[in-house]
Order: sequence, then C-alpha cells, then structure tokens
Amino acid sequence: MSKLSMKYWMIAVLALVVPLSVSANDEVRALIDNPNYWAFPGGDYNNWRYTELKQINNKNAGNIVTAWTFSTGRLQGHEGGPLVLPPSATGLASDHLYIHSSFPNDVFAVNLDDLTITWAFEPQQNEAETVPVMCCDIVNRGLGYSMGQIYLQQADTKLVALNAKTGKVVWDVFQGSDIPASLGGPYSPREGMTNTNAPHPVKDKVITGCSGAEFGVRCWLAAYNAKDGSLAWRAFSAGPDKDILFDKNTTSLGKKVGKNSSLKSWKGDQWKQGGGSTWGWWPVDFEENLVYYGSGNPGTWNPVVRPGDNKWSMTMFARDIDTGIARWAYQMTPHDEWDYDGINEMILADMKVKGKMTPALVHFDRNGFAYTMNRKTGALLVAEKYDPAVNWATHVDMKTGRPQVVSSKSTDQNGEDVVAKDICPAALGTKDQQPAAYSPRTGLFYVPTNHVCMTYEPVSYAAGGNKYVSGQPFVNANLTMYPAGAVMKDGTDNMGNFIAWDADKGKIKWSIPEQWSVWSGVLTTAGDVVFYGTLEGYAKAVDAKSGKLLWKFKTPSGIIGNFNSWQHNGKQYVGVLSGIGGWAGAVVAIPGLAAAPGGAALGAVGGYRGLLNSSRNSGVLMVFSLP
Repeated sequence: MSKLSMKYWMIAVLALVVPLSVSANDEVRALIDNPNYWAFPGGDYNNWRYTELKQINNKNAGNIVTAWTFSTGRLQGHEGGPLVLPPSATGLASDHLYIHSSFPNDVFAVNLDDLTITWAFEPQQNEAETVPVMCCDIVNRGLGYSMGQIYLQQADTKLVALNAKTGKVVWDVFQGSDIPASLGGPYSPREGMTNTNAPHPVKDKVITGCSGAEFGVRCWLAAYNAKDGSLAWRAFSAGPDKDILFDKNTTSLGKKVGKNSSLKSWKGDQWKQGGGSTWGWWPVDFEENLVYYGSGNPGTWNPVVRPGDNKWSMTMFARDIDTGIARWAYQMTPHDEWDYDGINEMILADMKVKGKMTPALVHFDRNGFAYTMNRKTGALLVAEKYDPAVNWATHVDMKTGRPQVVSSKSTDQNGEDVVAKDICPAALGTKDQQPAAYSPRTGLFYVPTNHVCMTYEPVSYAAGGNKYVSGQPFVNANLTMYPAGAVMKDGTDNMGNFIAWDADKGKIKWSIPEQWSVWSGVLTTAGDVVFYGTLEGYAKAVDAKSGKLLWKFKTPSGIIGNFNSWQHNGKQYVGVLSGIGGWAGAVVAIPGLAAAPGGAALGAVGGYRGLLNSSRNSGVLMVFSLP
C-alpha cells in the first residue's frame, strides 16, 4: 500500500470509529483532511476553498467535459454548494452527495455510484410569511455535517438536523422564538427575521446566524448543541455587554473596549433595531478556540437618524467556541452610511506579513478594503483597496483603524434628501457574499469582485417621525447602480473583476475584467487551477499563477454558487450550482422585477437589467471532469 493510500485508509478508519471514541470535531477534521470528500461549507476550517486533488491541472484543464447534472426542481438563486461524504459518516453503502435548493430549501441525498436519489427532504414553510421579508432573493448557502447528521438552516428561521442515512428529522428549533420581549424578541419572519447561511458544525456545536437588518431585526450569532439542538450561547451584534457577550478582557485593536461599549455608540435605545446581520462563512482556529465572523449593516440605512458609531455592526469578531465570549472585535465601517455589510468571509493562513510569520486573518470587506489581521490579537496589519475605483474613503488610519471618509461621498454629511453621486463601491460592495479562496501553493487569495458605483439618497421619514414598524422594511434610501468606469472615466464598462491578491503587500497580482459582477464562490486546487463562474453562466478555469484562461463552459443559467471538488472511483470532479439570483441577479430571478424601475431591488435592477439578454432562471448542479 502506498503512503498516500495508507493515509486515506487510516482517515477512513478514524472516521468510522470517531462517533464512539472522540469528538464530533475530530470526525469532521478527519473528513476534511481527505480530499476525496467535501465535508465543510468552506472546504476546511480555514475557509481556503482549496483541494489537494490535482488530476485536473493547469496542463489538461482545457479538456474538461460535463460529467453529469442534477436539477433541484427549484428556480431562483442557487448559492452555496454540495457536501460529499463517505459511508463511514453516513451509514450508507456508497459515497453520497448532499445538495440543497433555494426556497423552500429542499435537501437531496444523491448516490454517487448510480446518481439516484436516496432520500429527499422537502420542508413545509409558510411562503406568504417568509418570502416577502427575504432581502435580495430567496437563496440558501448550503448544508453542514457532523455526528451522522446533515444540518439545514431554513429560511423561516428553523434549524434542522437530519439523519444523514435516512433524511428523517432528528431535532429542529426555531431560532429567535425563545427571545423575550426585553431582548427585542420573539423573532420570526413576522418580525422580518429570516436565515440564509450554511450551518457550521464546530466541535460539539452547530453555529448559525441571522438575517433581517433591512427590517430592523437585532441580529446575533448562535451556537446550538449538535446532540439535541439546545442553545449553547447567543451573541447579539448590538446591546449591553451581557447580550453581546463582551467581558472585561475584550479588546479592539489591542485596547480594552470598556463597559457597555455598544450602548454608548447609539442614540437612546436605537440599538434595539440595530441590525448587524450574520450570514457569512466562518473559519475556526482550534489552537485559539476561536470562531471568526463579521456583522452586517445597522438598521436603518439612513445614517442621519442614528448618530454614533453604531457598534458593533460592521465588525469582525473573534469569539470563544465554547462560551461565545468575544476576545476581540474590530469595527471596519463605523456609522455605516452606504450598506457596506461586514459579513464577508474571513480566511485564516499562517503567512509572512511585513517579513514576519504571522497567524493571519484575511478579509475582503464590502467597503472595498482588504484587511490582514493578526487573528490571535486582532491587530490590524494591512488595509488596502482591492479595487482602484474605491473612493468613499481615502485610506484606513492604521492607528485608529478608522476609514478616512471623503466628505462628498458621505450620505450623512450631505444630509437627507440629497443625492450623493458617484460613490464607489455601490451598496453591494466591492465583494458581496461570494466567497474568495486561498492557495497555499501560490500564497495568493483569489477574489470575485464587483466593479460598480452608485448614487445614494437617504430618504427622510414622513411626518410620523423616525418610527420602526416590526416586520416592515427599515431602509429609507434610494439607490442607482452603474459600472465603475463611468466614474473613473477610463472607457470601460465592466461591472466585475476576478483578481489575485497579495495579502502581505496589499496589492493586486493580476486581474481579469468580467462584464458582470463575479458572484460565484471560488475553488483553488493543487493542480494550480482556479475555478469561478460568471453571471452570464460561464464556468471558468484559469491558471493560478498567471490568470490565463484554460477552459470555459456555458451553463444553463448565471452562476452564484460555490465551486468545490471531490474524487469518486478514482476520478476528480468539480461541481457548481447554476441558477442566477442573489442581489445582482435579482432582476432575472425574481418575477416582476424585469419591468420594475431602475431603483428597484435596492438599486440593482437598473444596473443589471442587461442580464436578461444572457440568462434565465434555473437550479442545476453542474458536475465536470476530465473525459
């Protein structure tokens, strides 16, 4: 037996016995270490979205063909991607792929030997109650696995654990239903709360988030016990220390934040509608026992009516996995005026930063700045623009961590009912939820980006005053979006770029212009190939070192899903969901938007209406391989 075969045999044996002898965390880590499978939403706990498989490489990628396809039976936006698990994890006789759909979040277990459906789970959700309060399409970002269970976060806030072998419900829990009125609850779609994130199994817990900032929901990150679904901890993004789980040792940029730091940053009790959604991708450092994530925009968008820094929206957090207590927090966009959600993924890598080996965290924020942090201490090491169009701030002050806002781009300084023109990026950010990837072979980060600017008008509340109405939109802003070239006056009209980023130097290594925003998740491989998709529906493979196009294939619909890879019966496969949607693709995905004014879908309709000429709705898993 070869060393490589022995390694995988040992991993398989370990996975078989894990549930009886060691923790759920060890089981998932063993599966992650085996590139034949894809057991975690981000590929691994570092969020690299990287595979050691190299059967497909930069020498033969041009020969890739379609291996098979699978329709979810649902239309509209298909984000996320499948899990691939072995019999030792599922109790089934063969390798299985687990795939999800857009609303109502169906789940399918697909036998990879014969491509039959072993079981299907079709949730019963209240569409009339849930869909209208889902901001920017009815997407779902994927599944989680541990302890023989598949975890699904439904749109209606229900977190479900399914038996991986049978598809039967093991336990379920409605998030937010147990929150008392004193904490702003109870929450449900009736109050504007929904969920779109992939559950993240970590140790003996399942970590999940919350959406609804555009409806005035005060969001949180929560950990549930994987065994029975009981709540382990919940950490709000805004409020008193006991709610946000800060203690006397919590720091920001090396300084203790002090008592009730969030309350002091809001006017009165506005923190109760504070937003701070948490629907991204969350890496884990087990040596430090920390999980990392970002919080989104404060409610309401109109900044004039919520003075202060509005902490801790727009923030990176490092929290203890067992207790939820925050070790450090860093607010990237204080008093957000542009909807620059801070939810984008963090990626962990040990790398040289300014000549010193560093336990780094790299984050590409919606605000257009790429941050390199010391993930242990929360120290800010690098903060540079990763799109040349970014103009709302000149730079980030490295001592204070505050972006230096350009007055003409400040919706607050301009005042209500004044249109702030040519702000770059637009509200959907230089990068939205579409996750980047890292290659340890090149040391580069591969980033799908938006190259889009906007006009922004914060709208005054009517005579009734600044009143929040539960379950109603809490936005009060009008937007239009257009290509950044119109602001840069460089003669370009592309609305996206795919870039390779040097996180040490804070510079773009190479860049590929795309007509539309690049809204897919990225995959890197040991074969030095990088996969990404376009909103027109092209799956593309490029050389990791040079960015040279190696292969492309037109799929049925625009791609907003995440590429991943696995091996079955000795052959490497690459998969991605084809099904346009999300914020940028909403004009195609959502019925009726095609005829709506340009400012509809929070400004996206006007900027992306041209997608109607190249894509229509779908929900198909595309699987590729060499012949």
